[in-house]
Amino acid sequence: MIEYPVSFVGLPIGNREDITRRALAVLEAVDCICCEDTRNTGMLLAHYGIRKPLLSLHEHNECQRAPEVAARALAGERFAVVTDAGMPGVSDPGYRLIQELKSRGVPFTVLPGPSAVVTALVGSGLPSDAFFFGGFLPVKSGRRSAVLRSAVESSFTSIFYESPFRIVKTLQALADIDPQVPLCVARELTKVYETYHRGTAATLLEEFQSRPPKGEMVLLIGGTNAPRPSAGKPEEETIG
Repeated sequence: MIEYPVSFVGLPIGNREDITRRALAVLEAVDCICCEDTRNTGMLLAHYGIRKPLLSLHEHNECQRAPEVAARALAGERFAVVTDAGMPGVSDPGYRLIQELKSRGVPFTVLPGPSAVVTALVGSGLPSDAFFFGGFLPVKSGRRSAVLRSAVESSFTSIFYESPFRIVKTLQALADIDPQVPLCVARELTKVYETYHRGTAATLLEEFQSRPPKGEMVLLIGGTNAPRPSAGKPEEETIG
C-alpha cells in the first residue's frame, strides 16, 4: 500500500466525511504522521479510529524538522504529512519539507483532497476558465490596495484567503476601486454554516457592515476585463 517514504495527504477543509478512502488507508499504514497541530489531527484520527505517533510540523519549526523527517525516511520509516485542513504546501506548511526531500533524493507522493480554492471558485458563479490564487492578502494597506487593484483590472477571477477581522476593510478598498466589480465571499466551506455571499463590492460592503462576519473566508474577485457571456438568448440544455 505504501509505495513512497513520504505521502502528502490532503484533508477535509471542514466536513470530516470529505476524506478519501485512499487517505485513510495511508494514514493507517504509515509509521508516523507529521501534522500542523497535533490536537486537530488527533481529533480527526480519533474520529476514524486511527492511532499513530504524531510529529508537529508547522511554520515555526519546519526548517528544523525537515532534515529529521528526511533522514528518518531514508532510514526506512514511512511518513504521512498533513495540515489542519486542505493540502500541505498550499498556504500551509509542507513546502520546505518538500525541498529537503528533493535535495536528499527522498521519493514522495501527493494524495489529492478537498480544496477551498476550487470549491469556492465553482460555488461563486464567477468565471472559472482561468483564475489566480494569491493565498492570504498582504497585511500592509499599500501593498494590499495594489494587489486588489490588479485583481479588479485583470481578465480572470482572483482568489484570496481573508480574515473576518479584515474583510470589511478589504471590501471598502474594493468599493473604492470599483463599486460594481463582481465579488463572492465564501464562508465556512463544507461546514454547517456554509454561505456564499455574491454581489458587487458596494452591495457586499453594505451587507457585511450591517452584519459583522465570522468564520473562515475565501474572497473571489471577478476581473472587470474578463470575457463575459453574451447577453443574447440563453442556450438551452438538452438532456438525453
